[in-house]
Amino acid sequence: MADLRATREQLAGADAIAAALDRALPLRLLLVRREPRDARIPPLLARANDAGIPVRETSDASLWRLSKSDPPAEILGLVGDDPARSRAAALAGAGAAWLFVNIAYPGNTGFAVRCAEVSGADACFVDNSMAHEGKREALRASMRADRFMPVFWEDAELVAADARRAGRRILAIEDSGDVAPWEQDLRGPTLFVVGGEKHGIPDGLLRMADCVLRLPMLGFIPSYNLQAAMAMVAGERLRQLAQEHPV
Repeated sequence: MADLRATREQLAGADAIAAALDRALPLRLLLVRREPRDARIPPLLARANDAGIPVRETSDASLWRLSKSDPPAEILGLVGDDPARSRAAALAGAGAAWLFVNIAYPGNTGFAVRCAEVSGADACFVDNSMAHEGKREALRASMRADRFMPVFWEDAELVAADARRAGRRILAIEDSGDVAPWEQDLRGPTLFVVGGEKHGIPDGLLRMADCVLRLPMLGFIPSYNLQAAMAMVAGERLRQLAQEHPV
């Protein structure tokens, strides 16, 4: 089973980045403040360039939103799996992947992608007919989560079939389900399928699922928004992993 520790980790500050370079950890990306004040940072950037590690300048506001430290560090590093890896490599992972179907609005798609990244997903797959500008808007709404986790725009049934061949279970989240998330083992290599509020998950894709999860609802309004539904399932998965691997 997958460990609770994520497939990627954030390193913050010059000391942490220097230690990662010294230990040859799999640094995949550096985000650095434009015109950093810390004199230790420029030599680190030179070392990163020599090692072929991508370096991206970013704003104070972006670092404030992304940094886990307070005050925010002037340099952040991504350690872990390569966010540019192929679809096959992403599906071969041991954790969660998410497939989004029939999501109409770019903002909702972006918030869903962000939720998946925050919860440590291996990858996200989006099946819709968004134009290029819509995809850009979705990635902006995700806080550019595609810098840290692969995001693919592909046909849903093909993704599900490839996930099955890669050994992943397929768990759909839909009103027609009869199993609550906490009644199902959500650990291990899994493809979670979520549909948009209006059209939901197509019947053909539902038939491919090993299980259809239903979120309990006690109010008058008949559905959660997409991000709330995702967060409930992702949080339950992390709870189950935490019980298996206490930290």
